[in-house]
Amino acid sequence: MARSHKRKSSKESQDHPRPGATPDTRQPAPPAAGASAGKMELNILQSLRRIIRAVDIHSRKLVATYGITGPQLICLVTLCDEGAMTSAELSRRVFVSASTITGIIDRLERQGYVERKRDDIDRRRVLLQPTSKGFKLAYRAPSPIQDQLVERLRELPELEQAAISMSLQRIVDLMEARSLDASPILATGDIQAGASGKYPASRIDNLPEADTRN
Repeated sequence: MARSHKRKSSKESQDHPRPGATPDTRQPAPPAAGASAGKMELNILQSLRRIIRAVDIHSRKLVATYGITGPQLICLVTLCDEGAMTSAELSRRVFVSASTITGIIDRLERQGYVERKRDDIDRRRVLLQPTSKGFKLAYRAPSPIQDQLVERLRELPELEQAAISMSLQRIVDLMEARSLDASPILATGDIQAGASGKYPASRIDNLPEADTRN
């Protein structure tokens, strides 16, 4: 009787190698590390860009709608909430240098939101206090963007807050920016600059028409 010969498949040959044959120990090639790392880098850069853009859009909305910058609003709100104080005291409250505060207050005074008055008790002291116009603006304007962020950060577990802080500090180090002086005011450009009208509402996506009449 003729004996039928059936060739083994390659799969069967791998499962049952011939006696004395060297087994195939090769492992599948891992995915390219460069592709994964490149995607991670892209995500980090996009996240940073979104943060910068969010701050920029908020700043432009304030200028277009209320004719005031973020740093000016923070100083005005601080005076409205805590009462009259000297320029040095305000500087410490908002973590901004005295020279920067002077520029901000000068602009707020020219717009009629803040006034300088001599202290009734100590005439050497000059106090900053908001005008009725300043109180109205502080009431109508949206909260400074960093206040909104702080409120949401406080809702996170402490460990998550620490992880975010450490990650951001690491980015600062990677960008060699630790030596830069920075106040905790989220704003783009020079925080001492005034609302120049450089960004009219008609040129900003989804913004209302500018209304700076006061």
